[in-house]
Amino acid sequence: QVQLVESGGGLVQAGGSLRLSCAASLGAFTYYDMGWFRQPPGKERYIVAAISGSGGSTYVADSVRGRFTISRDNAKNMVYLQMNSLKPEDTAVYYCAARRTGKGGSYFYALKLDYDFWGQGTQVTVSS
Repeated sequence: QVQLVESGGGLVQAGGSLRLSCAASLGAFTYYDMGWFRQPPGKERYIVAAISGSGGSTYVADSVRGRFTISRDNAKNMVYLQMNSLKPEDTAVYYCAARRTGKGGSYFYALKLDYDFWGQGTQVTVSS
């Protein structure tokens, strides 16, 4: 079965850090690009960061660039989102997503419909 399970969300003060983890049960993990999306209250879901199947290329949205880092451990079928210098506007439900490789990099990572599988989401709340 295919399953993505996020963990690591919670409540943190502004300026603090959190690391989100996504455990992937996929047939061949390296054949999937992995992305992190978030959905703030009352807003649409959008891309935060993505990483290629091999881990050789990454994408980070302008709004979090310099603060968030995406990484993966293919030996463990895990993808991570390290979030530093958190701001109240980072408050959202964060989703892990998997996309078969070969669909383009850079801004193509932002296309939600290109992703094949999604996790259940994990809440991140940043207090001021």
